[in-house]
Amino acid sequence: MPVTTDIVQSWRRPRSVMQSHLARGRSEPWAFSLLVAFMVVAFVAQWPGASRNAFYTPEMPISAQMFAIGMGILAFIPVWYLLAAMGHWLARAMGGRGDHYRARLALFWALVTVSPLMLLVGLVKGMIGPGPGLTAVTVVTGVAFLGFWILNLIEAER
Repeated sequence: MPVTTDIVQSWRRPRSVMQSHLARGRSEPWAFSLLVAFMVVAFVAQWPGASRNAFYTPEMPISAQMFAIGMGILAFIPVWYLLAAMGHWLARAMGGRGDHYRARLALFWALVTVSPLMLLVGLVKGMIGPGPGLTAVTVVTGVAFLGFWILNLIEAER
């Protein structure tokens, strides 16, 4: 199934989609490609906000901002792996029987699932700017991510 279809299905039945991803078998390139897909969407989502900043602060060009954002996203790769490991350790302490790969897949799939909301956050940041709207969309995105990650991790650690 295409990833875009899986994203839509994850909003309806997150556990069954996670089960289908786990049924694919162990594939580290597949898990890493999910992380890369999220990072690309996260990078694109930052563009409207950087454009707004460049408009209001001309001495800080958008190219420099996007370069810094891209480097920051790439530098965050080990943090995602560490976060997945910590999720696995916590689940293991609570009786989980999965492994590190399944925990990584749970985290990376949760990130991909909320990527459309990341785009929405970027649009609000660029079009409306700071304020209650941006705060609300950011909080909804964070809560959705945590919800999907927890559901995916429960499924992965069964």
